[in-house]
Amino acid sequence: MKKLDVRLLRMIKNSKGQFLSVTVIIAVALCIYVLFNMTTLNIKSAVDTYYDVTNINDIHVQLLKIPKGAINELKTIEEVKEVQGRISFDVPLRVDNKDEKVTIRLISIPEKDEKINKLYLLDGQRIKIGNDHAMLLEQFAKARNIKAGDEISPYINGRAYKLEVAGIAASSEFVYLMENDQALLPAAEKFGVAYVSEAFAQSVYGYRDSYNELLITVEDEARIDDVLDQVEKKLDKYGVKRITKLEDQLSNKMLTEKVKGIDKMASTVPVLFLMVAAVIISIMLSRIVNNDRVAIGVLKALGYGNLNILSHYTKYALAIGLMGSMIGITAGTFLAGPMIKVFVAYFNIPLVSIEVYYDFMIKAIILTGVFCIASGLFGARNVLRIMPADSMRPEAPKSGKRILLERIGFFWNSIGFSWKMVIRNIMRNKRRFIFLVLGLALTYGINTIPLYQGHAMTAMFELQYGEYQKMDYTVEFTRPMSKRVMNDLIHLIDVDKMEPKLEYPFEFSNGWRKKNVNIIGIPWDTSFYEFRDSDQREVKLQKTGITITQALAKALHVKEGDDVTIKNFLPGKEDAVVEVSNVVEQYLGMNAYMDIDVMERLLMEKGMITGVVIDSDDQVKEKLEDVKNISSVRSVSDIKNSFMEYLDTIAVAINFYMLFGGILGFAIIYNSTIISISERSMEFASLRVMGFDKKDIYRMISKENTLMTIIAMLIGVPMSIAMIRGVAQSFSSEVITFPVLLTPRIFITAAVATVVFVAGAQLATLKKIYNLNFIDALKSRIS
Repeated sequence: MKKLDVRLLRMIKNSKGQFLSVTVIIAVALCIYVLFNMTTLNIKSAVDTYYDVTNINDIHVQLLKIPKGAINELKTIEEVKEVQGRISFDVPLRVDNKDEKVTIRLISIPEKDEKINKLYLLDGQRIKIGNDHAMLLEQFAKARNIKAGDEISPYINGRAYKLEVAGIAASSEFVYLMENDQALLPAAEKFGVAYVSEAFAQSVYGYRDSYNELLITVEDEARIDDVLDQVEKKLDKYGVKRITKLEDQLSNKMLTEKVKGIDKMASTVPVLFLMVAAVIISIMLSRIVNNDRVAIGVLKALGYGNLNILSHYTKYALAIGLMGSMIGITAGTFLAGPMIKVFVAYFNIPLVSIEVYYDFMIKAIILTGVFCIASGLFGARNVLRIMPADSMRPEAPKSGKRILLERIGFFWNSIGFSWKMVIRNIMRNKRRFIFLVLGLALTYGINTIPLYQGHAMTAMFELQYGEYQKMDYTVEFTRPMSKRVMNDLIHLIDVDKMEPKLEYPFEFSNGWRKKNVNIIGIPWDTSFYEFRDSDQREVKLQKTGITITQALAKALHVKEGDDVTIKNFLPGKEDAVVEVSNVVEQYLGMNAYMDIDVMERLLMEKGMITGVVIDSDDQVKEKLEDVKNISSVRSVSDIKNSFMEYLDTIAVAINFYMLFGGILGFAIIYNSTIISISERSMEFASLRVMGFDKKDIYRMISKENTLMTIIAMLIGVPMSIAMIRGVAQSFSSEVITFPVLLTPRIFITAAVATVVFVAGAQLATLKKIYNLNFIDALKSRIS
């Protein structure tokens, strides 16, 4: 082994605390990089395989009714591969607890020739479904502990049907089980899917030889928009409600958004950690080179060149990188398997094979090497300036001068001696102080992100179901019905207030931009819905025009005053061009709102509604349980209970993410303190001679770190706000819009967490202070 390499090992041994703390930062960075990248690639591979095996639909069409024979018309369209019809309805399900409201979606499947959206049978055998049997979706069956051979009792048109569960299956159409895009969270125990025979569905719903949904696959996905246009034309007379591409399908969109979120973290978090590690390494090496000034002069006098000595110190940085790489890559690879299994279980993907992608390991090592070598060269650059003869003489002290604060007499005279030393030391190392402050500010910002996400989820729920929508219950009908049904409901339940609702899907377009969304028709003077713009000003529903959400406005690139075209698929109804009267906030889903009378006149039939919203203290769910033509009764209290259960998961995630910030903060303070102790050993020894004890010196260093932490948190507040805005924008989608809600609690909690991490790092250096040999420090200037 070369002599310089032996010296390198001694350097590592003498600074093992600093070496390990930076190594942990790099290990965490690479663990996240490898873990998240391998997870996203394996998930994408598993999803693609699952979609191929089950032949998931490329296009999903919802319509009023289409004869079985009319399906052949679609098969004549070029690029259409297969078409399959089915019947689908949401109905109540009878359960043991009468206070619990459960909705189940009944979907028909053909007895044979099931070509599209094939069920993935968990036992691997095809089960023939009779008129009194059903296949149950796995998530729902697990949530309610239903097994093959049990019975379920769905209510269909006011009558309970007993169906025996023939088997449990998974479906690629429902990997993320949500009732609709207005649901805040998946609730498998409240909403499920049951697959019944085509003959049974047609008989109970009066759909003999006809369907209300179509599944279509295409030959070339690149031409899917052309296929959509032709499908719309051919189905226009059958009352199309909505045509959805796979990329817009709710389950697939939620899955895609989750994977994108992990992918974004994989590309941003590791870089932030490596940048902080690079700054710390640079400062460490700068200190080591400065303290090794005499030794470097001796090495040069013995014949070692600048390149040899520079590479010697750069190897120190590279050793940190290699150690961190080995730990991080190993940990990331080891954790990838469990994380992928948790992910596929959460999204109910039955087909998964965990594959190790070695290219990410290579990329991780290269990325770390670049950061470490760059920081090593930058930190050790002073090696080039040290001349052998000059290094034997004591280093010339830096020229001193009065700092600006010293010229403010009343301030400077009012502070103690230790604070004066703290301030002077900061001003002597301004560049390093700025680096460390920025690193701590980044720590503070990282701590605010998970706190914001937890607060945003809670706030979205409270705003959506407390201020924007103020009803107790939402009752949905199986089909559009006359407004006279409201009188019937008043006789069935005690109602404090009731309003009609007309909700129907339409296609919005602005130029080439198109989006299928629901228009919700409500009274212009509604008491249950409240609208606010981006400045939180209350907005009233106009008697003319249409009110759209910010997500829809963004998707269509429209603003207030612009016109949008509403394509109407209902037979006998013309398309309408409507002015956007308001753009309002809505965090869940993408909708448009109109005055119900205007909506009836322009787009629908007069006097028809699809549901009602109610304020009532009565037992609404129980009394409407057996009522014909009611598909679901949703209560805000049920949604709230599901959300409260989900908060436990959020709390665990918040603590996990804050650990990242804690590691950064600890490493920054620990290293800066160790460096300060090493550099100022003579100064501290002199103070000991003057009568200062070890506690006084420790307090002095603590004051410096405290001042640095306070400044970092002040800078961290605007930095955190920018990071929160970026996170909100990155993680928002058409299904969910994260609000930028900034509350003092987020910043105070992040400050407390940062202070705790800093205090922990400070205590970790206490032993270093007490072990410092002040007599030796006065004798020698070499650390």
